[in-house]
Parts: sequence; structure tokens; C-alpha cells
Amino acid sequence: MHSFLDTETKPAGTGQADAADSPRQSRSGSSAADWWRSAVIYQVYPRSFQDSSGNGTGDLRGITRRLGHIESLGVDAIWISPFFKSPMKDFGYDVSDYRAVDPLFGSLADFDELLAEAHRRGLRVIIDQVLSHSSDQHPWFLESRESRQNDKADWYVWADARPDGGPPNNWLSVFGGIAWQWEPRRGQYYLHNFLPSQPDLNCHNPAVRRAALDNLEFWLRRGVDGFRLDAVNFCMHDPRLRDNPPQPVSRSEFLAGGQAASPYAMQKHIHDHTHPDNLRFMAEIRRLLDRHGAVALGEIGAEDSAQVIGEYTRGERRLHMAYSFDLMGPDGSARTIRDKLEDLREKARGGWCCLALGNHDVERVASRWTGNKADADSAKLFAVLLGSLRGAVCLYQGDELGLPEAEVPREDLRDPYGINFWPVYKGRDGCRTPMPWCGDSLHGGFSPATPWLPVDSRHLALAADRQSNQADSVLACVRDFLKFRKQQPALLHGDLRFLPVRSESLLAFARATTGQTLLLCFNLDNGEQRIDKSELSHFAGRRLRQLHGYPARQGTIAEDSLVLPPRSSLIAEVRP
Repeated sequence: MHSFLDTETKPAGTGQADAADSPRQSRSGSSAADWWRSAVIYQVYPRSFQDSSGNGTGDLRGITRRLGHIESLGVDAIWISPFFKSPMKDFGYDVSDYRAVDPLFGSLADFDELLAEAHRRGLRVIIDQVLSHSSDQHPWFLESRESRQNDKADWYVWADARPDGGPPNNWLSVFGGIAWQWEPRRGQYYLHNFLPSQPDLNCHNPAVRRAALDNLEFWLRRGVDGFRLDAVNFCMHDPRLRDNPPQPVSRSEFLAGGQAASPYAMQKHIHDHTHPDNLRFMAEIRRLLDRHGAVALGEIGAEDSAQVIGEYTRGERRLHMAYSFDLMGPDGSARTIRDKLEDLREKARGGWCCLALGNHDVERVASRWTGNKADADSAKLFAVLLGSLRGAVCLYQGDELGLPEAEVPREDLRDPYGINFWPVYKGRDGCRTPMPWCGDSLHGGFSPATPWLPVDSRHLALAADRQSNQADSVLACVRDFLKFRKQQPALLHGDLRFLPVRSESLLAFARATTGQTLLLCFNLDNGEQRIDKSELSHFAGRRLRQLHGYPARQGTIAEDSLVLPPRSSLIAEVRP
């Protein structure tokens, strides 16, 4: 009998065939109805993707121009961050017209062209929607602030001052300071969980919810395939406006945790968002989306995000899936990753998650998990790890190139978050700099004009054109691994169960579905690691067939152990 550590080599390209490239049929082989469960979604931050007009800012036509690059990755859908009419105080997350494209990004005709071309290439299109707040320049707010009796008087969260003139309660803004702004026209405060220019909508009001659903339907009728719902658990608050309690940590623990930049972390946020009534709103959204065959990806930001993700996605009457920040923290150790995923599995049971390692709000993973010593092997490892996890995954633009966090001089900062908290926190500009398309071109081929954020010179060596023809590049690894992923049923549909291993630097887990079981091991350390036969007793009497379907640094199967070089992975099929 063969030992479970005997090795066979499976040729690349074998397994499940690719599905037709149609937005109505999943490219991963799933049915059209549940394509999202195993989807790879590529996030496009429009300002920084491609400038087609020569003004230094990316736009919709620029995205259309680069759809070939996105298609070549083998992803299933694109998520486009806000491109709606906005004063751009928070770069589009402060919407002043939910149905209009901001002229900075083009026109509705440009969006329709982008949508049609994406669908022609077999890519679904998900767009951001901001339901919890609007811009203070939105006509709804301009009317609401004028008096306490007009038609929109109750469309935002208004409250009287305390007897001493202070704000109604102790709620704090994510971006710093109190979460209330005085408005002299009404003689009241209004709530803003983010910037003062982003007043919170009162989604307890049925008229506000109906208006939001009408805006969603406007885009559904244009043909979008779904929505990423920004800060969706912030839509409803405690109507009694009770104070949040303090976090039960000492000041020294608070400062040691690196939270000194903002007092927001000093409260338990149990009243200012994630109110139970908000689940009714989620059910209303789901009914609308089901009528159009579209999906909802809800961004959940909460202290116990795993629990909230389960509440917001469990069953068939709420959101399809939630966008998790659980793997976007500063600690990328094997233990932390495992703990976060186990917490999600336990608390979000019955729900569904879309996992990501980076986005437009956090330091790039190529720097964040390496002590800012980014290298190609680490970038490949992170991409393969992300694509090996259970659920949908989201790949942020530039991570397929292994881009490190950009260095943005203080004088060039644009993010109000970073400007407020400099130098303790430098903001989000470092992950939002322009995509480097051509290493030898001005501004990396992003724009002929000076970009809205400077291009980091280190990014030019990692430009897409330089990596496209390099067999060992991060880009080649991502393309080949995503193709490989589509051919493995266990990676698409299988359960995930962690396996006990002695090394604190190793992640080992099994992905299993009917007909296929995979063993996946990841060495997150800078030194070689081994897994002895005794540590994999669950597979005793089974043999491993190493899969060679992706050009990342790979481990090997020896007679009595698995050997993983620094920053490497190993994927093997478990056979009888």
C-alpha cells in the first residue's frame, strides 16, 4: 500500500473545463444563480486605474480600455468604486446624485459602454452604492436642513442640543472628533459617522428606504449585476440616541495597540450603527435584487464583524454575502489568519463571506504583512493563499502586480483621514496611487498629465507591461493560479478545515467536496519549515498527488515530511 506521503505529479490544465465567458454563466463552472459563492472579484478604484481624458484622473473610458487586462486575470466580476456625482470631499463616497456620473469620470453613455464591453468579455459588473449617508450637497439634505417641517425634514438624523448646548450624545466620527455637526438653519445637530460633509440618512424612515431602492433599481435596469453596499450596517442607529459605553481597556493598552490616532476605538459602538431594525432594510434590498437576478455584497465594519456578517447574510432573505475586513489588519501571522477565519466559520455559520487582503482603505498587503519589505515571493504567496480560501474573494487593483504601499509626501496628501491624523496615521493615499501600466512611460502610462496622486518610482519596475512577459512574475502567478483554481472543484465549492501543525509559521488546511480533497500548506515565515508525517494523521493511509498548476514558490513532498521553503505554498490532492 502507498503511504499518504507518496507523490504523483498532476499535469497543469487538467480538471474541470472553463465555462463559457458569459455574464449569465459563471466562469468558475457554478450555476448562474450562485456564481457569486466562489467568485473572484477585481476591485477597480476609478480615480487611479486609467486616465483616458488627459486630466490626471482615471475615468470610465479608461476602465473600458483596460478590460483586456482584467479579463486576462481570469476573474469573474469587477467591482467599481463610486463614480457618481459628488463634491469629492471623500472621493466619491459623498454622493450628491445617485443616478448621475460625475463629469470627472465621464457620462452615463460611457458607463453603458463599459457595462456592455464587460459583459461581452464575460465579466459581471458590481458597482458601489452608499446607502447610509449622502453628500451635504445632495438636494435631499439641502431641503432637509432648511426647516423642521419640510418634506425632507426627517430624511436625515437630526437631534436637539443638550441643555448645555453640547451634542446629543457621545458618538464619535470614524474620521475623528464628535459625530455631530451643528446646523443653524434648523437649530439642531445632524449625525455624521464619517465626515461632516457626509450627513447620515435616516433609514428608519420608510420614505428614505423607498428612495434608496428606487436608486438601486435605476442601475439594475441599466444592467448591473450587483452592488457593493458601503458601510451597510451603518444605515440605522439607536433611535433613543443612547451613549456608547467605553471600551474596557486601559489607556496603556489602547496606546500600545496603535489606536492613538483616533479616539473612535475608545468606545464600544453598540448604539451608533448595526441596529437590529436594519435587517428589515436588508430584506427589502434582497427582494429587489432577486427580481433582477443581481447580488449584494455588503461592507461590514463592526467590532464583532464575524457575528454581524452571519446576521446580515444568513438564509435567503438578507444579503448574498458580506465584505470582510478580517484579513486586512496589520498582523499577517499564521495564527492570526487562522483565528480570524475560525471566528468567521463559527460565528457567521450559515452566512457567506467575500474575503480580501487589501482595498482602497488599507495599507497594501505587499507591505503590511512583510514589515514594509515587499518581495515577489510574498506577493505570490498572499495571492495563492487568498484564492485558496472558502468563499468569494476580492483582488484589489495593483495587488496582481505585487505593488508595495506607495510613499506619498505630506504635501501631496489628498485623503482627509490622513491629513487629520498625520503623522501617526498617514491615511489611505498610499494604496490609491495610479496603476503603473508601462514602466518606461511618463507616469507609468496612467496619464499624460500630472496624476491626482504621484506615481511611486518603485512601482515602475513592477508595471504591467514588464511583468506580462515574465514567466516568474507576480502577474503571471496570479493569472495561472486563478486558471488553476477554476479547475479544482474543492477550491470552488469545498469546505475548509484547518489541520493541527506544530509550527506557528504554517497554515495547513483541507478543502474537500464530493470527488476531491485537497491539502494546502502555506509557510508565512522567512525560513524553511517542515511538516512531519505524524502531524497529518488525519490522512494516514492516503497518498498525496502534488498539483503543479501555478508558478509560485512551491513546497515538496519528501519521504517522511512536507518541505516548504521560505514564503512558499504546497497544494496536493489527497488520494486513496
